[in-house]
Amino acid sequence: MPEQMNAPHVKIEPWSNADLNLLRLINAPEMMEHLGGPETEEQILRRHKRYLEIAGRGTGRMFSIVLLPKMETVGSVGYWDSMWKEEFVNEIGWSILPPYQGKGIATAAVSEAIASASIEQKIRFIHAFPSINNLASNAVCRKLNFSLMSTCEFEYPPGNIMQCNDWRIEIDSAVNLSYI
Repeated sequence: MPEQMNAPHVKIEPWSNADLNLLRLINAPEMMEHLGGPETEEQILRRHKRYLEIAGRGTGRMFSIVLLPKMETVGSVGYWDSMWKEEFVNEIGWSILPPYQGKGIATAAVSEAIASASIEQKIRFIHAFPSINNLASNAVCRKLNFSLMSTCEFEYPPGNIMQCNDWRIEIDSAVNLSYI
């Protein structure tokens, strides 16, 4: 993938036991504003277990985002199997800790995660479903040339209906992503 001169240098690392504290940081009210609010500790522990097991089940991948060169863990990104409108797709999601937001880190990390999904050659499309009010996540989708398919209702977490944008990118076309 071409690199931009001012783009942040990140790497994504497979989710590990050490990432439980990251998940707790991501669970802060300001981070969960567009996702139905913070989860309980029990829910966080279940989510962490799912993140640890997802790659082994072959149903996706979860990563921590590491900012280089200082090796700071600054967020998470991942993709997972999903059914959308009677089609198997990958869904992608990401979170960046507040001190690191607005610096292009999410765009760089999402690009890396899409590259990981393209290696698997398993699913044709990746969808992102950010809240229509989450301007930053919608901007990431635009920067990476996702196509805006529609606005839609999306249930997340279970029992919470959100108004979202359905963004989609074809994985084959995504291997040449550049994040401008």
